[in-house]
Amino acid sequence: MKNILALMHDDSGQEARYQVALDVTRALEGHLTCLDLTYIPPMTSGIYESAYVMVDLLTQESTREEANRARMKSRLEHEDVSWNWVDVTGDAAQTLRQAATLADLIIVNRRLEDPATIDMRRTASELVVQSGKPVLAVPASCQRLSLDAAMIAWDGSICAAAAMRAAVPLLQKTRHVVLVELQDGLIAAPAEEAASYLSRHGIPTLVERSTCRHGEAGERLIEALGRGGFGYLVMGGFGHARFIEALFGGVTRTMLNKSPVPVFLAH
Repeated sequence: MKNILALMHDDSGQEARYQVALDVTRALEGHLTCLDLTYIPPMTSGIYESAYVMVDLLTQESTREEANRARMKSRLEHEDVSWNWVDVTGDAAQTLRQAATLADLIIVNRRLEDPATIDMRRTASELVVQSGKPVLAVPASCQRLSLDAAMIAWDGSICAAAAMRAAVPLLQKTRHVVLVELQDGLIAAPAEEAASYLSRHGIPTLVERSTCRHGEAGERLIEALGRGGFGYLVMGGFGHARFIEALFGGVTRTMLNKSPVPVFLAH
């Protein structure tokens, strides 16, 4: 994992994305590609009325992003990472997906509170399913990526295994890894198998188990993250078929809405 793709856009989540992207790039001794987006929102009313509104919005957006580009590139020139800058115009998920062909990890936000900005929850969800790349969804309040401790949410599914495998380079840089098996009666592979896999990559892992009823897993994870001082969460889905549904409801929706730490997602 060397090629990091991060969304740059003048919004309330940019600083968190920027700081986490720098931390990941440094930790992995990688290269950071900053995708600066001039965002075009979807047209929502009459064609002609929307066309005039869209031109005005695009002009304002372009002006903001020109200033943002100059400001962020100036900051990057003083950072100790390898980086390049790409300017795009369009939808966040689509442009990131197109730019991610040779990326190893995509960094966006989880849900942002500002309804006027990019729908980051939708963006992260679409990227997880459609890009074929792992996604790190960062809370807007996040100031850095702590590698002191990480939690892996485990249910033995293909998606959970895919997320864990994809996160190995980052987990190898993390001091303490806890694998949490939330037992709801549908565990496909026991946590010990996952722990053995990680041990072969030089990652010692503590296994914890918690029983939960259907629909409780997301809140249980939130509680566990709050207690353990974790720097990030690795998760796939809680069951293969359920994972698709969970992108817009269930566990993944809960984490993209509420997670206090960055969420490493893969499908």
